[in-house]
Amino acid sequence: MLSIISRRHDARFNLATEEYLLEHKGEDCFYLYINEPSIIVGKHQNTLAGINYDYVKEHNITVVRRMTGGGTVFHDLGNLNFCFIMEAGEESTHNFAKYTLPILQVLQELGVNARLEGRNDLTIDGRKFSGNAKLIRNGKVLQHGTVLWTSKMADLSLALKTNPLKFEDKAVKSIQSRVTNVTEHLPEPMQLTEFIRLVREHVHSLYPESCDYVFTPAEEAIIDKLVQTKYATWAWNFGTSPAYNFRKEIRTSAGTLDFYLQVEKGKIASIHIFGDFFPARDPAELEYLLTGKPHEEKALELVLQEAGISNWFPGLSAADILSGLF
Repeated sequence: MLSIISRRHDARFNLATEEYLLEHKGEDCFYLYINEPSIIVGKHQNTLAGINYDYVKEHNITVVRRMTGGGTVFHDLGNLNFCFIMEAGEESTHNFAKYTLPILQVLQELGVNARLEGRNDLTIDGRKFSGNAKLIRNGKVLQHGTVLWTSKMADLSLALKTNPLKFEDKAVKSIQSRVTNVTEHLPEPMQLTEFIRLVREHVHSLYPESCDYVFTPAEEAIIDKLVQTKYATWAWNFGTSPAYNFRKEIRTSAGTLDFYLQVEKGKIASIHIFGDFFPARDPAELEYLLTGKPHEEKALELVLQEAGISNWFPGLSAADILSGLF
């Protein structure tokens, strides 16, 4: 088994690395990484519906979609991520016990009452500290999970705090659970680096053929290219969201504007603007300009700026209208 610790904290790079290992390495792999503040979206989720868009934008938090299903999660430097990639055998997509066991065993040896509850959550006294997801592809299983160590819970809550009234869709919904950091339950204080050492040693004892591995420059170049062509793109992170309806009402100096959007494959299939405003021109003209465009801030901002919003709503700017579209 190749045992790898990432030297980067970029969520896009680390998720691309998982795909690289799954698709290009014949050996079993164990991968550990820590991400800077980022939101990781499940494969089948509506990205915008799972995040607090305004907070994410203000704090420049990376949003990236992963290969596996499940809910949306928040990562930061106080959260450890572990990933196993191995031959699938008779592996089931519903059994998470095998690859969560090493984490549980290390914590239990430290005196922490950690256990697997439900299908894929690790908990301490009923509070979740780890979510796990998996997929099986081409005879291999990829299972990854989180370990909240000293994660900033306030940031987690704010980044994932969404307005359910804005969206109507059939995407997989995230269920926010009561969460906790492992450090709150340790009998003695411990640094995350020490925990990483213990986990690696334990995994190596379970798989004696394990050896430390460092990517070559050529391999890192391949992963970087995968980041550029997939994991850093709007098309992957937002454009692959399931179809959804979006609604938002804003109050402006021109009156109340109520936006209704139908979005398919990340693009606005239809849009209607209602309200008590007195437009200078028929809003249907503006709706026409926005139809077919990506439901993405920069793309819509360009359309609105070029159109000249004051032609429809005197006194309003592109930024005013844009605030009603997200």
